[in-house]
Amino acid sequence: MTHLIKSRIDALLARCRAEVEEGRIPGCQVAVGFRGEVAVFEAFGDVTTSNRLHTYSAVKPTVSLTVLELAADGLIDLRAPVADLIPEFATNGKDTVTVSQVMLHAGGFPSAPMPPALWSDRPGRLERYAKWRLNWEPGTRFEYHPSSAQWVLADLITAVTGRHFADVITERVMEPAGLGRWLAIPVEQQSDIVDVVSVGEAPDMEARAKEFGFDIPITEVTDDALLIFNDPDLRAAGNPGGGGIASAADFALWYQAILHDEGEILRPDVKHDALEVVRQNRPDWMGVAANRTHAFMLAGDDGQALMRGFGHTTGPCTFGHGGAKGQRGWADPATGISLGFMTNGLDRDDFVHAHRCAAISSLAGALTTPDD
Repeated sequence: MTHLIKSRIDALLARCRAEVEEGRIPGCQVAVGFRGEVAVFEAFGDVTTSNRLHTYSAVKPTVSLTVLELAADGLIDLRAPVADLIPEFATNGKDTVTVSQVMLHAGGFPSAPMPPALWSDRPGRLERYAKWRLNWEPGTRFEYHPSSAQWVLADLITAVTGRHFADVITERVMEPAGLGRWLAIPVEQQSDIVDVVSVGEAPDMEARAKEFGFDIPITEVTDDALLIFNDPDLRAAGNPGGGGIASAADFALWYQAILHDEGEILRPDVKHDALEVVRQNRPDWMGVAANRTHAFMLAGDDGQALMRGFGHTTGPCTFGHGGAKGQRGWADPATGISLGFMTNGLDRDDFVHAHRCAAISSLAGALTTPDD
């Protein structure tokens, strides 16, 4: 019977510990799920196993899965324009943008702004949608929408249920998995959340551009934009694109639940779509095919899994999603392993945390590989 190899677990934990002891990050959590449970959960530095941390974009699949389930209920048509349910969205050529395109980062409005002052103001958000403009023709390319797409999905959830999107997400895809709320955490329930801090040195962008032969895009995911999530009121607002709050163990357990789900959380056709059907495979700014379903990124078998943050030992059907500055959650159907990794250290150099994520995912992906 397949089992976890202790020496491989030790190597994974040593790698995470080294990140703290060598001063690269102030703290982190790592968790491994296996056979429906959390098999490993450790914390290092100024983070404990009792803490919760910021997920950033790693929370996105919970929003997308909820939309897929509501679509299966017949409340949302993925092929229909967003404007059918959010009329304010129909301006400036956005009337043809479909729900599916939004879910696949093909909507054409990657940088559309949603100021923090509107995060708790749905009428204000609806007014803002009317001002958004397209950067390119919907459906013609892939460009990651850090927060704009998820705001639209969240307001679609509210439009068809009449309820706060975080309540619906919690009831539909969190509580059936045995977990609690990840979005819109009330201020009085935030005492265990660890603030994030910036660490490391900012890279020389001009030198990087020369090294890679192309300019590295500047997006809304700046150090300042990430640090504002330390604000208790903004945590309570529940930004659906990056405002999740969880522990690494929560991630490992949630991915176990999704992996082993037999209809308690997702309908079989929804699970198939979310975990297996690649619907977006256009390249990102690095030239790497997106390999996205309606809810997750897949590792793939094209040799680019490492570039997608899954390391080089996970199977091609591994599904998951990362978050800014190295937050990571995934599950590998081939081995039954799931991983959660969280840190409160936001490295100013994206290549540093990308390397960290790849190394940790590679070590976790090999936990069931027998010793030589």
